[in-house]
Amino acid sequence: MNALPPLPTCCTPLNASWPLPDALPHTCWRSTRFNPGQLSADDFQRSGIVAPPSIQRSVAKRQSEFLAGRLCARAALWQLQQLDWVPPIGDDRAPIWPSHISGSITHSTGHAAAIVADKQHWQALGMDLENLLASERAANLADHILTPAELQRRDLLPLEQQALAVTLTFSIKESLFKALYPLVLKRFYFEHAEVLEWTPEGRVRMRLLTELSEEWHLGRELEGQFAVEDDQLLSLVAIKA
Repeated sequence: MNALPPLPTCCTPLNASWPLPDALPHTCWRSTRFNPGQLSADDFQRSGIVAPPSIQRSVAKRQSEFLAGRLCARAALWQLQQLDWVPPIGDDRAPIWPSHISGSITHSTGHAAAIVADKQHWQALGMDLENLLASERAANLADHILTPAELQRRDLLPLEQQALAVTLTFSIKESLFKALYPLVLKRFYFEHAEVLEWTPEGRVRMRLLTELSEEWHLGRELEGQFAVEDDQLLSLVAIKA
């Protein structure tokens, strides 16, 4: 295979520009914008991507976001190591990567992205994209997403930053789960980690509030990063080899 198939019309040309504050060496990132209204019946076939039965039965929005995310993942793997691989869905609903590859796929309204690396450089990657929460919705969801300590820290912020703090906390915990789950094979939830601090420049410090393994233990601190663009927040947690 000398080149990847052309992109479907529902997706924009793939973007390789790094979107976050701190570039990660030895990784490959791709993103695209997609329009479910432009999805054609044969886009999967022409793109060389097999839709699993659950996707075949779903609506155009779900089909297009799956297709866009897998196109990003395949292109990133091709750029990284000329691997022609489309991650299938595992029994735990997570993408299945080649055994020596770490990766993450994410999508939100009209936007999909993927990041990949060789495990000799990054043993795990977790990425999440979310629409920024409106103030009222953020306030309603906060008790389900934030720990008591996080709620106290949110209340100290200016009002115009509080919805952002809730969106960020939701997103970075999703990224944390995506990064750590392949390493510990244990599910954990919003109450099992907390954001200790974050900066307007896009850096986040977190702490585990549960025992996941000997290495990923209660009290273990991690760092992440995020960026806001076009009313969407992208977050990333990367675990070095």
